[in-house]
Amino acid sequence: MQISEQLVRQVVQEVLASMGQAEPAKASAPEAPAQPVSGLTLTELGPAQPGTKADEVVIGLAPAFGLYQTKTILGIPHAVVLREMIAGIEEEGLRARVIRVRHTSDVAFVAHTAAKLSGSGIGIGIQSRGTTVIHQKDLDPLSNLELFPQCPLLKPETYRAIGRNAARYAKGGSPNPVPTENDQMARPKYQAVAAVLHIKETEHVDRNAKPVELAVSFK
Repeated sequence: MQISEQLVRQVVQEVLASMGQAEPAKASAPEAPAQPVSGLTLTELGPAQPGTKADEVVIGLAPAFGLYQTKTILGIPHAVVLREMIAGIEEEGLRARVIRVRHTSDVAFVAHTAAKLSGSGIGIGIQSRGTTVIHQKDLDPLSNLELFPQCPLLKPETYRAIGRNAARYAKGGSPNPVPTENDQMARPKYQAVAAVLHIKETEHVDRNAKPVELAVSFK
């Protein structure tokens, strides 16, 4: 059976109806833009190569980030997310390198790919909806250093802190995990739009595509 956006919406509505809830207004998925996200320019430079410098953290973007989706599930512009994450890395005296991972939309594998290409062995993976992982190259793909699965609770300052912690791991430290909020209602409240955004992300996966190096500029 082929899963479509309409099917996801129908199933979620039926589940929420059985729970005596209406589908929340925020669960309507935004239309994907035909042009890159405002405030952010991502220029492809060619195939991403393994890093040779220990002072870098590689940020791996999922296939639709900054191209077909403009904001996280909470409505934070991708330009803000990436700017804050890079700033956090630079605050620790390291530099960020940005790639796009195109062969998967799974944030764990995006992050692991970034880590394997990082000169420090530390990478960050981020989906368009905002879910983020800090990874290390010698860990299994489904293991990680820090996981941030509740994307509706991630704010700009959280992404900056994620960048800082990734840089601290790259320097050989063992930082305290980035503190995040916990809301048991976040999942049922946002599950419809989360599912739809993931489907939209996955539509742009190319299983045979290699990671691409990106030049980042902010407007």
